[in-house]
Parts: sequence; C-alpha cells; structure tokens
Amino acid sequence: MTNILFLHDTSLSTPRGAELTINQLISHPSSNKFQVTLDNLKNISVTKKSIHWAQLVVVCSTSRCRFEIELIEFLLSIKQPYVKIEFDYNFCVRRNILCTVDRKISSCCDTKKFHLYRKLFTKAKLNIFQSPKHYQSHYEFYGEAISNYSIKPPTVSVEDLQPSKFKDEDSIPFFGDLNFLKGGKAYVAYAKAHPDKTFPVYGKNQLREPLPENISFHEPVSNKEVLGILGQTKTFICQPVWPEPSGRLAAEAFLSGCNILGNDRIGTFSFDFYPDNKPKAIEEMKAALHDFWLEVEAILNTNKQPQEISLGQVLVYKSYGGLGDIFFAIPAINKLAAVSSSLSFAVAPRLVSFFSKHLKNINIINEEVARLKEDNFDHIFELGNYPAFRGYDLPHALKYPTHKKVKQHAIQHYIDTVSKLHISIDNSYKEYPFFKQQKTKDRKYFTVHHGAGFLLKIWPTEKYAQLIETLAKLFPYLDCKIIMGPNDPAIEPYFSKPMSHISYITGDMNEVGEALSGALFHIGNDAGITHVAGAYNIPTVGIYGPTGPGSWGSFAQYNELIWGKKGVCNVRCNYDVILNCEHKICLNSVTVNRVLEALYKVLQKAYSNEKSILKTNPQAILDFGKNDCLIKLYDNEFLLEYHNKNMKLQVETLLKKECLMDSKDDNMKLVLDVLIQQQVVFYIPNFQKHNNATCQEIETKTLKNSINTQRN
Repeated sequence: MTNILFLHDTSLSTPRGAELTINQLISHPSSNKFQVTLDNLKNISVTKKSIHWAQLVVVCSTSRCRFEIELIEFLLSIKQPYVKIEFDYNFCVRRNILCTVDRKISSCCDTKKFHLYRKLFTKAKLNIFQSPKHYQSHYEFYGEAISNYSIKPPTVSVEDLQPSKFKDEDSIPFFGDLNFLKGGKAYVAYAKAHPDKTFPVYGKNQLREPLPENISFHEPVSNKEVLGILGQTKTFICQPVWPEPSGRLAAEAFLSGCNILGNDRIGTFSFDFYPDNKPKAIEEMKAALHDFWLEVEAILNTNKQPQEISLGQVLVYKSYGGLGDIFFAIPAINKLAAVSSSLSFAVAPRLVSFFSKHLKNINIINEEVARLKEDNFDHIFELGNYPAFRGYDLPHALKYPTHKKVKQHAIQHYIDTVSKLHISIDNSYKEYPFFKQQKTKDRKYFTVHHGAGFLLKIWPTEKYAQLIETLAKLFPYLDCKIIMGPNDPAIEPYFSKPMSHISYITGDMNEVGEALSGALFHIGNDAGITHVAGAYNIPTVGIYGPTGPGSWGSFAQYNELIWGKKGVCNVRCNYDVILNCEHKICLNSVTVNRVLEALYKVLQKAYSNEKSILKTNPQAILDFGKNDCLIKLYDNEFLLEYHNKNMKLQVETLLKKECLMDSKDDNMKLVLDVLIQQQVVFYIPNFQKHNNATCQEIETKTLKNSINTQRN
C-alpha cells in the first residue's frame, strides 16, 4: 500500500480551518487507497524517518515547528516527492503578509526562510492554494516558481448546511478568538454602533481595549454547531485585517444565506462563484477533497519530468539608476541569460565597449539601437532601478517583490525579481561573477576615487588628500592612481607638497576599468566607481554618509564599509534632506584614522600571505601606566597588566613602535594574539615585494632583522 505522510505543525483537534480541512482529507473515502499518517513535527529525527518511509509527503503548515528551516532543507536535499498545501503565508515570519496592506510594516521577512520557500515551491510536484487571491499573493512574491499549482475552494461540509428562512436580526455571532487580524476591531466598532443588538463571541477575547456590554463570550463550538447558528443568522461580519487566504467562515456564511458585511481581503470572495452562484460553489466544494486525491494518484503514476521552456530572445533594459546599480544587477542578468536562448543587455553608448569585454555570454547593445529593434525579441524586461524611485512607470518594468519586506543587498533584490520570470532560475546568491583582473608588471599601485555622481555624498576632499599623504608614508613602494570624473572636485590643491607618485585617470570606462583591475586596493565613496572596483574583486574601503550601505555596500570579497551617520545623526535622509543639510556630520565626522583602521582590516584579510608589518589601530586610545596599559577602542576597554619590567618594555615597544622585541616569547605571543583578535593590532602587508597572491591562512612573519636594527 502506498504510504502518504502529512506534515502539519498543529494538532488536528484544533477547531481552525486548516485543521478541519486536513481532517477531511485524511478521512475522505478516496484516501482509503493509501496508508495515510500524520506527523505533528515534534521531533526532527522521527520526522526524517517518516519522510524516508513515505512514497509521497504532503507538506502543510510548518511555521510553528521549531525545526522548520532544518525540515525544509532536508526536504530539498532528498528525492522524495511532495505536495505543498499552503494554508496561510508560511514564508512570512508572521504568516500574514501584513506588509502588503500596511506600509508601516517593513523588513519583516526572514531572509533565509523567504528564499528557502521559493525552492520549496519550485520542487513541489504540486502547490495548492486556498483561493485565487491567495495564489495571486504568492505569485506576486514568487512568480513562476509556483507555476505548478492548483486552487481549491474551502472544504465546507455542505451536507451539514442548515439555512433557515427565519433569520435572527438581533444577534451577530463571531467564531474564534476575537483578535486584531481576524477583524476584531471592526466587529467591536459595529457592536458599539448597534447597542440594540447582541454579539456572542465563541472564543476568547484577545483585544486590549474596553468592550461594550452587548458583546459576550462563550466556549468554542463544533463546526456543525457553527453551521446551525449561521443558518439562522441574518447579518455576519467578516472584515479581516490580513489578506485572508480562504475565509472558510465567510464561505459558510455565504452558503447559509447571511448578509455579509465584508471587505476585499477575503480569499473566498475571489472565486467566480461569488456572490451569485451558490450551486457552483457547492459543486466545487463537494469535489475539492476527491479532486485532491485524484491529483495525488496522478503524481504517483507520473514519472515524466516537465520539459524546461526557454524564454527565447530576451532584451533587458536598465534605464534608471547610477553606474553602481548596473553592477548590482549583473548576477540577476546572468541568471536570466541561463534560461534564455539569447539575452541582449541594453546600456548607454559609452558603456557598450566596457561591458562587452566582461559579460561574455551576454550581447551588449546600445540602448538607442535596442529601442528600434524591440520587435525582434520574445520578451523585454526593464529592471529600472532598485528601489524604484520613479515608481514602475517605465515600459516593461518589473516590480521588486522584496522591497521593504526582505532586508538584503540590492544584488539579491534584483535576483529575487528576475527569479519570478522562470521556474528554473535559482534565487541563491553565492558570490559575484567577478571580472578578470589585469595585473601589471609595472610599479604597484592603489586607487582612490574621491568623487561621486551625487557630490553631496562624498567624504571631504581635503581628508582624502590627508589620507593619500599618510598612505604614501605607510607604503613608499606604491603609486596612487586617482580616478577623476569630469564633475569630481579638484584634489591637487589640498596636498601639502608635490606628490610625484600620483597619476590621474580621466578617460572613459575602459581606462577606468583597466586602472581598477590592477589595483592592490581601492578607497572610495558611495559611488559607482567603488562598485567597479568591487566587480574586479579589488579589496575595498567604502565611505558612506547619508545613504546607508545595507543594500548598496561593496560586494568585493574583502571590503570594509564605513557608515558615518550611525551614532551621530538620527535624521531620516531623503533627497530634499540631503540637499538642505548644512553640517553633513555623517561625512565630516569620519576621520582619516577611521578610514585607516578600515583599510588595515581589509589588508590583513586580503593579503595574509604577504610579508607583514605590525600596525596599531589608529582609533585605539592608549594610556600607559607604571604597572599596566589601558586600551580604549570605541565602547570596549582592555587592561594589560605587566608581570615584570621586560613585559612592560615589550608591550610599549609593540604598541608605540609597532614591532616585536622577541618573537619567541610565549607570553608576548599570547598578548599579541589577543590584541589581534580584539583588532587593537593588525598585520598588514608592506607591499615591498608584492606577489599578487592571496590566501586564507595568516602567516605570521617575524621582523627580527628590522627589530634588531631599531634596538641598536
């Protein structure tokens, strides 16, 4: 006998719609062909064994299960077929997608869970939704990932309906706990407006507000008793706050002949049988349970894999946003190309040559030419920009389903958007498809871009000049290449002396790309050039001010982001605020030492196999005492107590002169390890003999000869 396993996170004795439906499915005569069992998800080991034993798994609600993520990952890792019955919005942490009806709710989704659910829907043999509206809500988030679907009406026990010709006009019941999501406030407001009527609630009060005397509370009743009460009820209030997936009670009230005071958030009312075709509603509800088991049989008897369909000839525009936004979209464009027979990416004329060098599987086309050839394409997609500052008024514009819902980098927002277009697009993002670096045999260098497309987002130019002078002393073996756009501020007047090691890159994107591709590291603002450096995987320090780096930070493998606004300004910035801000404390408060600290962090990670020099964190405040040293670093304090005079000498030499006196001293090794872990001290490369290689393991270099020279 074929084993069918239902997974559900709640006891079926709970008198709610999902539990009633699952009970009906399991007890329906059509299920007698199978060995049906239920697992309430209490023990992951037991559940895994049950899944292996089953020929088909029916995944119901899992959000209340404490090992939900592990369970989904397990289902995705094995070959057992499964059906996903979605009763709520389990991909949502709240299970209610309130963010779609209340703009005050944002960043509410669990990022990992949201992306796992796309994979869960994609791999399912069938996804079952509770209403057309319920399906459409999921489609807006996941698109074609749920293309293998079925919609089932509420499984109302139509044989138990008891519609009466005589209706009670004075009593308006509420079934279930009186709460906010289920429309409790609307129910209370109606009760207050109608003191002459009674309002019996068959459940508990979960509202934290005074209630009128005409509302009374009673014990919950069975579904058969609910139908009896509804049969004699004239008016039924159903005004949920959340988008109700189905609305079983609304369906029962509809079939019982009630006058329903509802709203547009009831899933049942999105079926075409509402409000005028009760016979069709009854017919479809009667058939729903049997149809489910027919679909199960079809799944078990079908071994064919669905044939993957290409999107054909695809044209992609990115008509809005800055240079950096194009780089954020590249991983998504690559994924779209993988499910297309060919993909053309339309860019500004000045960028065609540059991107043609690096995007090998994509046809780069002049956007002016592309608009004349749109008839040659099967699909046209406009990525616009994330977020869509101009709205979605551009032709062929895609909407960003995760905007203000999932807190993540813009790269992932673009991926989630295009993954709606085809079931085979994987929505995972592992690493950036970095451009090939071009190492030079000439003198080594680093790059700096002190400008930006929006100049009110730049760190002060005079501080960039101070930083470059400091780096010239720190790395005397390196040159500096400064990227200079046509509108970037002049930096040369801010240098205190001639800087012969500096050259300026003022050409087109090909020249800029060539310079960045060979840099040892890059320092820049919240600007497109910083992301060009990231595309070449150049270790990067990004300086951000009014706009936070959360969704727009550097994506280089080794990067540090400085957000000057954090902790110094609480004003919420928009374009007008930035234009009228006089102090710009978010940028002016960032010191040269803070940027140096960030650079030390990046270099220690990126060049761990280079010959190293020790550097004390320039942000650390050192207080040397007779018997100890107090180190303050932001909100942390560390007290180093000297065991003897030799230890005092070694600690002071380490922190003041930035070298080790005796690299074989075990006590000092321990002290150094702690200081490195706490980021008080860094090992950074000196780039004297740079070998263009990186590795993951820190290789501690002793500086014995140098130290002996200093001691002598």
